[in-house]
Amino acid sequence: MIKKKSNINKDQKKMIYDLICSKNYVPMKAKEIAVLLQIPKSSRHELQDILESLEDEGKIVTIHRGRYKKKPSKSGADSRRGKGDIENGESRNEAMLDDMEHLTGTFISHSKGFGFVELQDAEAEDIFIPAPHTGDAFHMDEVEVALLPDKSGSRQEGRVVKVLSHGISEIVGTFERSNSFGFVVADNRKISKDIFIPKEFINSAVTGDKVIVRMNRYGGNQKNPEGKVIEVLGKATDPGVDVLSVARAYDIPMVFPAKAISQSDRCPDHVQEGDMNGRLDLRDWPMVTIDGEDAKDLDDAVSLTMEDGLYKLGVHIADVSNYVQNGSALDREALKRGTSVYLVDRVIPMLPKRLSNGICSLNAGEDRLALSCIMWIDKNGQVAKHKIAETVIHVDRRMTYTNVNKIITNSDEEVIQEYLEFVPMFRMMQQLSDLLRSTRRKRGAIDFEFPESKIILNELGKPIEIRAYERNAATNLIEDFMLQANETVAKEYCKREIPFLYRTHENPDMEKMESVLSFIRNQGIEVTKSMEEISPKEVQDILSQIEGSPMQPLISRLLLRSMKQARYSIGCTGHFGLAARYYSHFTSPIRRYPDLQIHRIIKDDLRKRMDDQKKSYYVSILDDVAKQTSATERRAEEVERETDKMKIAEYMHYHLGEVFDGTISGVTGWGLYVELPNTVEGLVHVNTLRDDYYHYDEDNYQMVGEVTKKVYRLGDKVKVRVADTDIGNKTIDFTLEEMGEEDE
Repeated sequence: MIKKKSNINKDQKKMIYDLICSKNYVPMKAKEIAVLLQIPKSSRHELQDILESLEDEGKIVTIHRGRYKKKPSKSGADSRRGKGDIENGESRNEAMLDDMEHLTGTFISHSKGFGFVELQDAEAEDIFIPAPHTGDAFHMDEVEVALLPDKSGSRQEGRVVKVLSHGISEIVGTFERSNSFGFVVADNRKISKDIFIPKEFINSAVTGDKVIVRMNRYGGNQKNPEGKVIEVLGKATDPGVDVLSVARAYDIPMVFPAKAISQSDRCPDHVQEGDMNGRLDLRDWPMVTIDGEDAKDLDDAVSLTMEDGLYKLGVHIADVSNYVQNGSALDREALKRGTSVYLVDRVIPMLPKRLSNGICSLNAGEDRLALSCIMWIDKNGQVAKHKIAETVIHVDRRMTYTNVNKIITNSDEEVIQEYLEFVPMFRMMQQLSDLLRSTRRKRGAIDFEFPESKIILNELGKPIEIRAYERNAATNLIEDFMLQANETVAKEYCKREIPFLYRTHENPDMEKMESVLSFIRNQGIEVTKSMEEISPKEVQDILSQIEGSPMQPLISRLLLRSMKQARYSIGCTGHFGLAARYYSHFTSPIRRYPDLQIHRIIKDDLRKRMDDQKKSYYVSILDDVAKQTSATERRAEEVERETDKMKIAEYMHYHLGEVFDGTISGVTGWGLYVELPNTVEGLVHVNTLRDDYYHYDEDNYQMVGEVTKKVYRLGDKVKVRVADTDIGNKTIDFTLEEMGEEDE
């Protein structure tokens, strides 16, 4: 007799059955389905009722370990196999492994038990590893995988047959104590198993501590991994420990080696007379720094005058290389770090603060050593001539973006009076900035304007405000001047064929870009290119057509995602996004190692030391420097993004149940992403959409109701309620609010 389930939502039942029938579905337990669909624990009994109802109706079956799958179309025992049949089938698969193709790659685990293997060939598609076939692989292990005849949709499936090496040696997590042992729940949710800590390896940790664990054993299907607590970071609830934990999880160096500190301590706190010898003395030039209010490492100063009808722009950069000698302990540590990391509550500097905030920082009222790029720019925005020189400078005023913007945009009388002697220079800077920006735009430079989050914390490290980071005329002019200096320096050394380090941004992949362009054409937007390489100017033309329209966020994101990532390279191949033939990073040696590296090259050239032996030396090291600094840049971007997401989720946790206006910023098969005016983004899960069953129209990036034909598109304005947050997973869940007729 079929058991009836009461109060089963037919739309939810259809959605779950469609999920189980979908080509990408892998048999899952009820809990795994609940996690996938983001069903809260309080509602999971409803999911269980639906699954039992579908099983009673003969539409799905339960297979090994309580996983659900669609009932096979064939009748008979095949649809109700016993455990023995399954094990026999798995044994037959194992016997076939030797005949299958084997590949190696990096195993990326998933909290739901399955995983993927990323192949060494960056262009190759990942191999899907179903949960029963992950073997003893641990997250980030290098593994050997056998390709299986099955496919998960269009994706190749595989089975881990051998672990070649372990990619993770230390893990950050939360410690829990039992009577005779402990265990650590990893912060990284991809590590789904707790790490067992024997009593002798607890190392004074107590329940609730954030700890670092060194792995001793990696476990397997039937055994938990084991480890040893090597450091207690503090209570998980202590201010700053959450951010520190994320940074340590990404292996960001926090403490400078003793030798590096010793070398920085021996650096003077003021410019030595002997260091000025042979330098161009610019201390009488009117000069300012322009930065954010909270900036402490000031590595660029600017000056501007008119000379013979030309703008004479000086971009003066801290000469860090004078204090960080090549190959020293300071230099080795700077290369290891690659970049300063700017987290929501702290800066993890590339150099010790005695240097970054002291003698290397272009502090107002102090003599400083610099490497200057002086450019004479004509009325067409072209550099008529330039000079790169070792200099000594003296910054007159430390300006902020806020105050400069008040002068050149708002004509604030009080601020104008305070900085009266520099106001004519600031107004001239705005003119030159507009000219340079217009010139770049004419040649096709692309400007994707996505708002960045500014997160305000209180003294306890709790987020109290989130707002969009303000770009204004002052931030623009500094950006314009730095870009011009970077291009000018790169052009000089590329044309002279001196070994150098460039910032390159390759042309987009034609196939990826074409799929986006096809969608854009379908929206009635003019696109001239088809199945051929697109130019930056043509991308810019598309963005100009959609500026201010509801489609702007969607199309901008699609175009950006179709492009390649910028990186450091020894090849002068240009920068697609900037439409620049020559580009390098010259302007931030306090916080970026590539800038420090090219300063050494420039100084060797200026001092006539760039002989064949020196060139050979740079050729031998620069490729490794490019790879290392590109990798550390990616790492810094990831940890900055993850800590921001964590604090944003924490902030929205304090606003549970509140209703906000938002804009649909993404449409996927599992729901709608909605962005609030303060940059916060959350997900409206498809199963929470009301009054209908919705399907994802991937060709048009929209969600369509089966019955009502209601359509949700990118750019649509909606009202959302904060339904849930998960600070650990750094996610925010919204639900759509009903809108009255006058709002629709």
